[in-house]
Amino acid sequence: MVSKGKVFIVGAGPGDVGLLTLRALEVIKAADVILYDRLVSNDILALASNAEKVYVGREVGDDYKHQEYTNRLMLDYALKGKKVVRLKGGDPFIFGRGGEEAEFLADNGIEFEIVPGVTSAIAAPAYAGIPLTHRALSSSVAIVTGHEDPYKQERRVNIAKIASSVDTLVILMGISNIKSIVDELLASNIEKDREVAIIENATTPEQRVTIARLADIVRLVEERNVRPPAVIVIGKVVSLASKLNWYNKR
Repeated sequence: MVSKGKVFIVGAGPGDVGLLTLRALEVIKAADVILYDRLVSNDILALASNAEKVYVGREVGDDYKHQEYTNRLMLDYALKGKKVVRLKGGDPFIFGRGGEEAEFLADNGIEFEIVPGVTSAIAAPAYAGIPLTHRALSSSVAIVTGHEDPYKQERRVNIAKIASSVDTLVILMGISNIKSIVDELLASNIEKDREVAIIENATTPEQRVTIARLADIVRLVEERNVRPPAVIVIGKVVSLASKLNWYNKR
C-alpha cells in the first residue's frame, strides 16, 4: 500500500526570483510535482528541474470548476505518495485561495504545509518607492481585492468606506474594475486630489509605475494601456515615489 504524500501550499512571491523564501526554495527543489499558477515566473520554475510541472493557473473568466480540477489534482498526486507543491504567486493566504485549498486537503485527510510568500501588496509599493506606512503620512493600511468572487450573494467590500478609514489603501486585482472603483470613491466624497499609483509587473524588468490624482487615474490607465498584473495604491505615501523609486532608477 502506497503511503500518502504531502502537499506544500507555497507562495512564490511577486515575481523577482530573489524574493523567494529559503523554505520555498527547499520544497520546490524537493518536489515530485508542481502545480503552478500563471504568475509564477519561469526563473522560479527552473529551480525545480526534476519535478513534473502542471499548469493550473486560472485566467480571467474561468469558472469555479477550474478550482475543483486543481483540488482533484492535489488529492490524486498526494494519494500516489507524491511530494506536491501547489505554487502560487505572492502569498497563498492573501487572496490566493490557499485557505480554501488547505480546507480541502484537511477534509480529505491529506497532510499539508503552508509556506508564506512575499505578497505583491507589500512588494509592489516597495519596488515603486512607496512605503505603506510613514510616521508623517500613514499610520494605517488596508489591503482589499478589487475583484470579488462572482458567486457571492452580495458584495462585501465597501472600498469607499475603507478608503475613508485608513491612510493607505492597497487594491489587488482591481485594474479591470478601475473605473467603477474610482467612481465609487469620488461619489463618496473621497478627495479627487488623493494620490494614486498603479504598479504593473512589480519586481520584474517589465515593472511600470503610473501615478496620478484620483480624478485623473482612469484616463491615464486608458492612455497608457495599463494591464494586469498590477497593484493599486491610494494615499499620501504615493507622493514619495518620485524621491524613493530606487528600482526603476537603477
